[in-house]
Amino acid sequence: MTTTTSRAQRGWGQRPEGALPERCLWYATSPEPSLTLHPLQDNHATDVIVIGGGITGLSTALHLAEAGIGEAGGIPSGASGRNVGLVNAGLWLPPDDLCEALGEAVGERANAVLGDAPAAVFALIERHGIDCQATRTGTLHLAHNARGERELARRAEQFRRRDAPVELLEAEACRQRVGTRRIRRALLDRRAGTLNPTAYTRGLARAARAAGARLYTQSPAKAVTPVGDDWRVTTPRGSIRAPRLVIATNAYTEERWNAVRHHFFPGYLFQVASRPLPEARAGDILPERQGAWDTRTVLSSLRRDPEGRLILGSLGKGEGKPATYLRCWANRIQRHYFPQLGQVEWECTWTGRIAFTPDHTPRLLALAPGIWGVTGYNGRGVTTGTVVGKGFARYLISGDDAALPVPVRCPPPIRARALRSTGYEGGFTLYHTGQCLRLLI
Repeated sequence: MTTTTSRAQRGWGQRPEGALPERCLWYATSPEPSLTLHPLQDNHATDVIVIGGGITGLSTALHLAEAGIGEAGGIPSGASGRNVGLVNAGLWLPPDDLCEALGEAVGERANAVLGDAPAAVFALIERHGIDCQATRTGTLHLAHNARGERELARRAEQFRRRDAPVELLEAEACRQRVGTRRIRRALLDRRAGTLNPTAYTRGLARAARAAGARLYTQSPAKAVTPVGDDWRVTTPRGSIRAPRLVIATNAYTEERWNAVRHHFFPGYLFQVASRPLPEARAGDILPERQGAWDTRTVLSSLRRDPEGRLILGSLGKGEGKPATYLRCWANRIQRHYFPQLGQVEWECTWTGRIAFTPDHTPRLLALAPGIWGVTGYNGRGVTTGTVVGKGFARYLISGDDAALPVPVRCPPPIRARALRSTGYEGGFTLYHTGQCLRLLI
């Protein structure tokens, strides 16, 4: 994978009057500095090659390096630095639905591994001193109507049967945590929290390099070819060979040689951030800095950053859409939930890519002897990527995949990937247009 200087790192604050720049807030506000890394040059050999320098690849590299196993890869500016920054427990599917999709044994395994995933993230942050503005006050799932209230009650009952520390907030207790009278019920998951995802990813890279991993940027993998019992990864300026290869490119998989691309269909999530809002004006909105999202057909996400910005997001591609469209959508959501703010000035917008699967569960792939891949986080990349990386390291060392949320397998490719992706994006756009036209809310 390759790294280029993102628009978020160029000319922050320099914007024409009335424009809404496409700049990722997390890059501009990351307390963790970007590492100075170099392209892979010449020919090398190592124990394990990891392609992909997002959260999964770096977590794999870190845990392998701590076990004394070499690694090489790259640090791309993909979804790991562009997501909402929610440290969520579990997947989008409720626990019982996950068991129905995967079978009882595998479903409960996934529930257990991913339920503990926020603790794994926060443990890494503490152990390696990652400055990523982490909070551990939980997340809030917001019921936007009566049907949503019933859904949250169903989820709460399922979590409680598994001894998860969740609480249904009602009426005034809900209003105090969220800062709106539009929501009468919310599900608080105390396992979870928030962070700056760019800073977290950079911190993982720093920790991996300190543990002995070799990291490279500007080194796209052009080909993977067998060489005896090894695999050789060729880049523009060199190559590297190893008996084992992990492909952690996820939603940013594009190269034709990369078989991971057959196991997901791409989707998007856009975000819009306001200018910093003073506490006197916005202090009652998410006062404990929980991240939140609602039960809409096409969800809206809500959170605030340490400087007081209101950050709204939703499924769909914001990149390339008119600024007036995105500003209209953001105003509609803000005025519905937080009318007390009055008029809000929006500072920037950015889009990240999501790897979807038809059953909304991740895929851990045995692609060829000695080659493994992963995809299909379905919007839960911070926690899922962290524990998958740790689980991959254990699997490569011992052959035991029990630390992974689902078993490593060889599923058939997903059919009609392009059609699914187009259908999702078209549906998201129609939904947001309906919100802008006040046909939906």
